[in-house]
Amino acid sequence: MSGLGLPVLFALGLLGLAGGIGITAVGPGGVLPTIGLFALTGLTPAQVAGTASVTHVATGALGTAAYTRSGQLREPATRRTALVLAATAVAGTPLGVLVNSAVSQRAFGLVLGVFVAGVAALVWYRERRRTPAARSHPPVPVVAVLGFAVAVASGLVGIGGPMLTVPLLVALGVPLLESLAAAQAQSVVVSAVGTLGYVAQGAVDWPLAALVGVPELAGVLLGWRLAHALPARHLTWALIVTLLAVAPYLALSG
Repeated sequence: MSGLGLPVLFALGLLGLAGGIGITAVGPGGVLPTIGLFALTGLTPAQVAGTASVTHVATGALGTAAYTRSGQLREPATRRTALVLAATAVAGTPLGVLVNSAVSQRAFGLVLGVFVAGVAALVWYRERRRTPAARSHPPVPVVAVLGFAVAVASGLVGIGGPMLTVPLLVALGVPLLESLAAAQAQSVVVSAVGTLGYVAQGAVDWPLAALVGVPELAGVLLGWRLAHALPARHLTWALIVTLLAVAPYLALSG
């Protein structure tokens, strides 16, 4: 963390707070700390992913506890989806960590930019398809394929599970709050497995993880309250605009 000025440190903490809010309010949000670590520091791709993964262990655990308290993770269908997502994360995340070790700084920026733009498109699609009709959870095989793919991407970039899982689940017909709840449980496993892989490589900046992670935890609680108290539409569109704005920069600055 030495060598970084106060404005950069403040920006990283602010991105952590915003990321935590996004994680539990609308799902995509965990990418914001990753963006900050990549764009504002001199960390390598492995260090960016490893440091971000550390923060998502705590946010995933806190988000899981919050959505258990509010009842979503007590629903049998949601609990089943969460368990399948978590199980596939054990296999998919190490593969993403392995791929990360072969990715250059330029390629990492390009991959991250594509992910950010893709998630913005997914969230936009989710909003366009929003209907009052009854929704249900997809079959176990579908959830397993989705969970494995998200785990690989999350291990590669260090984004946590909810960023991709929530838009995909909602697009498949799962209610928003239940999607958020299942993704929190998945995030614990994805981030824990990813962290172990990056710690083994010595690719975690612990002071930066604390700087980003503490405000991110506060954001998780705030986002959970917002998800239950306010319509998510305004937050969602704000996130879409932000992601679309930063995606080209990330893709071109690697």
